[in-house]
Amino acid sequence: MPPLTEAQRALLPTDDEVAHYEEHGWYLTKKLLTDEEVDELVEASERYYAGERSRSLPLRPPRLAYWEPGHGAVQRHNDYVHVESDPIARILRKPLIGAVAARLAGAEAIRVFQSTLIYKPPVPDEPSNIVPWHFDKHYWATSTSERMLTAFIPLHDCGPRMGTITMIDGSHRWKEVGREDSMTKHFADRDKSDLERVLAENAAFNNAEVRKVQMEIPKGHLSFHHCRTYHGSGPNRSDRPRRAVSLHLQDSANEYRRFELSDGSTVAYNHDTLVRRLADGRPDYADPEYCPVIWSDGAEAL
Repeated sequence: MPPLTEAQRALLPTDDEVAHYEEHGWYLTKKLLTDEEVDELVEASERYYAGERSRSLPLRPPRLAYWEPGHGAVQRHNDYVHVESDPIARILRKPLIGAVAARLAGAEAIRVFQSTLIYKPPVPDEPSNIVPWHFDKHYWATSTSERMLTAFIPLHDCGPRMGTITMIDGSHRWKEVGREDSMTKHFADRDKSDLERVLAENAAFNNAEVRKVQMEIPKGHLSFHHCRTYHGSGPNRSDRPRRAVSLHLQDSANEYRRFELSDGSTVAYNHDTLVRRLADGRPDYADPEYCPVIWSDGAEAL
């Protein structure tokens, strides 16, 4: 990958912005994508929804999010879009995005972990449009890293009326209380009121204020959040769909670990049935087909 230009370097988080991320658990970037790149993502996503694939997954893991037209006018989630669509992947793998993530995470290199194409229809009362409070690390129990992070990439200006992503400020620094096996389940598989309870209990345990920050994200800008930052989103009350990609990223030190539940069974992530195996039989979370490197400090030496 080529080194960053001087103009791109100016778009990286400053030391003060990195300190803000470390304290608050979220960061709003400068304009990392051009309007043309965002428009390309919209066009490619429409072709994807119409059935275009550069390739298909060899199998569908049991907990795969995968909207199809027969599911109707609900909120759409499609995992592994960076694998199935080369036009989308080309933009998601932009080295500048990885370089920003590396600055925030304090990592030497950044790999993709997962990507999800999202479409929230303009139906205010659609129940699936509500994303309850959760943090991503719960679903990544088989990952060793505590530095993983997510780039939320709206494909237009995105604010509260569209049901923008909303952060619980500083919640990534809370100590967790009352960890339950069910926390490893995706929010779509859990009761919303139960997730509200978990947030309230953890806030109380940490004697913390639940301060909600609704992100105002201009077109071409990204919102990053730490893997332990509680976040969610509300209904889309606008007159158009809210389109976005959640690009989940991992530092180069991340690898698979066995994670047992209270009954002795083990947690499985979707990667575990798709990626290649290491010599010791563990799933390889550095498999370049599914988890490509998008930034390495070594690129700056070229």
